[in-house]
Amino acid sequence: MLDFMAMSAIAWLNGLRQVDHNLAPLESFPWEQSAIFKLPPQTQDLVSEQVVQAYLQNLAHQKFDANRQGIWVQSGWVTPISNQGKISLPAASLTKIATTLAALSTWGAKHQFSTDIYHTGEIVDGIVTGDLIIKGSGDPFFVWEEAIALGNALNQLGIKEVQGNLLVTDKFYMNYQEQPLKAGELLKQGLDRKRWSREITTQYLQMPPGTKQPELAIAKEVKLINQVPTKASLLIRHRSLPLSEILRQMNIYSNNKMAQMLADLAGGANQVAETSAKLAGFPLTEIELVNGSGLGEENRISPRAVCQMMIAIDRLVKSDFLSAADLFPTAGKDIVGTVQNRGLPRGTTIKTGTLDNVSALAGVIPSQHNKVYFSIINYGRPVKYFRQQQDILLNELAQRWQLIPNNLNNLNLAPENNWYLGDPQRNKLNMIN
Repeated sequence: MLDFMAMSAIAWLNGLRQVDHNLAPLESFPWEQSAIFKLPPQTQDLVSEQVVQAYLQNLAHQKFDANRQGIWVQSGWVTPISNQGKISLPAASLTKIATTLAALSTWGAKHQFSTDIYHTGEIVDGIVTGDLIIKGSGDPFFVWEEAIALGNALNQLGIKEVQGNLLVTDKFYMNYQEQPLKAGELLKQGLDRKRWSREITTQYLQMPPGTKQPELAIAKEVKLINQVPTKASLLIRHRSLPLSEILRQMNIYSNNKMAQMLADLAGGANQVAETSAKLAGFPLTEIELVNGSGLGEENRISPRAVCQMMIAIDRLVKSDFLSAADLFPTAGKDIVGTVQNRGLPRGTTIKTGTLDNVSALAGVIPSQHNKVYFSIINYGRPVKYFRQQQDILLNELAQRWQLIPNNLNNLNLAPENNWYLGDPQRNKLNMIN
């Protein structure tokens, strides 16, 4: 039967190339009418709908405008539960979900930003007679630990001093500082332990025991250049953490500056919105962005669009054996950042969003059968009250959907990768002859 089906399909495709309009249309084969080609009908979950309605009624009793409280809950073939679900609402840091999706689409989960280090002049007895050059490509997570590891790599090459300037390109960022001259000043400080501040020392103490303290004195100024001189020689190629880990750290702490850097590199807020709408399959009218971080009520996304973006993220990273849980904080695994002091069901992957008048929560709750995607966008004050009510709602839905199976307590929710800031293995040295 399968062979016959395949042969019929091939014949039909060939027929598309040479059409005889005088021929009568073929009758449908019986297999074309079979149930395997029909989508399963959607069913309603009346109990879950009642839970959501009780949540909304409780907010109404507290005098919150129901038209400004957005909800979308989606799972499998169950009819989505919605309140203002297709209306774009102030989304706060749920905007970072769009930035995450656009970044993954632009570079891929395994992408590592490169920072290349060159020199001009000669290297004599550990002294660079010319300049040290930093060519960035937009790494948004180059921080003190990375600078320390880079300094140690330069010391490993025998370099202790630079007689010239520190030259940087416009795509070099450090400590979330986008201004390349300021980023260069921070790097200059981090490369030389004699110039360390208490902050740098504190971060150094978090690095693996035995990590050396670099000594690289740069005599002159930090200057901006448009491109690397043709006669410059490559010393080191530094690779960032993979994008998946950068995004995870960005979302755990809801880092606005990292999000904005990535959004800008991906083409800007408008491009992030367009890319997200296209990949996730919702109307562009359901997302309006003015930045990549979510700062400001002008960033508006519908609850449905938020869920569709989370689904698209899961789909996009599946080939890398990842999921949204590898890119966003998860209750029970992550104990820092935005999941602190929340009473969320264990194993729930979430993204929070907070502004003066906005409290938002979106993510994925695991199930034995289906994933449940949810988005809640509340408007009003106090946001602390909304957080409490969101946690209660999710726990009630989790119990209803049996989303906290007994074996979840036995799962290893610890991070599985060995990526860490300041790893010397991410510096590829070009050995000097």
